[in-house]
Amino acid sequence: MDMQLAPAPLVTDPRRRLILFFFLMTAMFMATLDNQIVSTALPTIVGEFGHLERFGWIGSAYLLSLSAVMPVYGKLGDLFGRKYVMMTAIMIFTVGSTVCGLAVSMDTLIAARVLQGLGGGGIMVSIFAVNADLFEPRERARYQSYSSLVLMASGAIGPVLGGTMSDLFGWRSIFLVNVPIGFIVLAGLAFMLPYRKPHRRPKIDYAGALLLAMTTTSIVLATDSSELFGALISPESIGIVVFGVVCAVTWVFVERRAPEPIVPLQLFRNSTFSLLLVISIMGGAIAIGMVNYLALFLQTTTGLSPSAAGLLFILLTGGLVCGSLSAGRIISKTGRYKPFAIASLTCSAIAFALMSQIHAGTPIAFIGAVMMLHGIGIGLAQQVPVIGVQNAAPARDVGAATGSVTLSRMGGASIAISIYGAIIASELGKVGVSIPGVADIKQLTPKMMAALPEASRQAVADIYAAAFSPLFMTSCAIALIGLAAAIMLKPVQLPRAGETTKPQPATAEAAE
Repeated sequence: MDMQLAPAPLVTDPRRRLILFFFLMTAMFMATLDNQIVSTALPTIVGEFGHLERFGWIGSAYLLSLSAVMPVYGKLGDLFGRKYVMMTAIMIFTVGSTVCGLAVSMDTLIAARVLQGLGGGGIMVSIFAVNADLFEPRERARYQSYSSLVLMASGAIGPVLGGTMSDLFGWRSIFLVNVPIGFIVLAGLAFMLPYRKPHRRPKIDYAGALLLAMTTTSIVLATDSSELFGALISPESIGIVVFGVVCAVTWVFVERRAPEPIVPLQLFRNSTFSLLLVISIMGGAIAIGMVNYLALFLQTTTGLSPSAAGLLFILLTGGLVCGSLSAGRIISKTGRYKPFAIASLTCSAIAFALMSQIHAGTPIAFIGAVMMLHGIGIGLAQQVPVIGVQNAAPARDVGAATGSVTLSRMGGASIAISIYGAIIASELGKVGVSIPGVADIKQLTPKMMAALPEASRQAVADIYAAAFSPLFMTSCAIALIGLAAAIMLKPVQLPRAGETTKPQPATAEAAE
């Protein structure tokens, strides 16, 4: 079965392939940018709509729906062909962006972010699948690395662009800018991307996908119950936890019997796969889950404007790019990825321990240096979970294994966003002091904060710095859990190109 020849590339003309690749990258940039671009504009949105306790949901709702639909889109692409599945995803995303830009309340905005995520998840999955159709395996690796750079670029440009646009044109512009881009990409794909009818008729594991989505959603709702139901342990939250456990147990039974399961359970027999999933969950929590809170922290404790706070993110992304590119080169030379997982989580744990000690008067240069250290940490292990599971999984399950890593990373991020939100809301809820000129501390926008008298501004900054200290200690603990998993990894050496045939049986056996 594995001996069959790889199908010919979908497009043979190299020029047309490059133009198509450009359209794909634009779509990917748009979908990933929407996670980051909101971060620096969030305090302004909260100031307009109120409801600081739902602040995290603007990021969480997008990530949650994005991760819930990822596995299903992969299978739909196999079943109906990638072209129309991808175009549908872009269409849903564009409609979601329009509704976000026209939102009239916090609830409308959160609902529209869910809709955006339902499209964004399809864009992310389809792009990697279409790349596989466009390029031969040798070429594919090079183009996948360009995809990673686009992902990083969206992380760098997102907060700066979001801050600048919300300063100049108001926060609605950061969503509405997706609408013309969405239509241009749709037109490009409609004319340029050929439709390849798939030969195989895979059986889609709808039950598995639905149960997995419901389990993830239950976890996020449970961690958010202090805001949703007023207490961490309440009848509703216990009900949600019980429902989540039932979904998880049912999911295991369904996956055992499914002909083509969303996540093949035999993968978990290999300790490398399980440990890398833990690293991926913790990585998502401290990398993606932290972005919005770092932006809120910078704007409240340092009094920076949204665009100036965005500029500090350039240091974080600079560190990320340096870490990622150097790790990629060294891993391809030595074939060892374990040292990078250890180094990465150590850097992040140190960065968060330092951040928890930052107070309102700390020099901006020091904060920038700590953000750069955190960026280097994220970058060093950016590719480790994917490289590791692709090597550990048998050939037939590589797609499912890669999907599981992406899903666990996004799941880790959305759960962490809920935990961080609960910490900030409860810390600010304890504040009993009234500050002159501040009616409700939770409804301050950066512009309102800049207009406050110096003494009041200092008082607000001190309150926020105190509220963020336990949050950074929590993320330090998350990094240490990931570090423990990284230390337990087997010291695997990746096979060279010519050796792939020899070590394969060993890795397949390990996974059996």
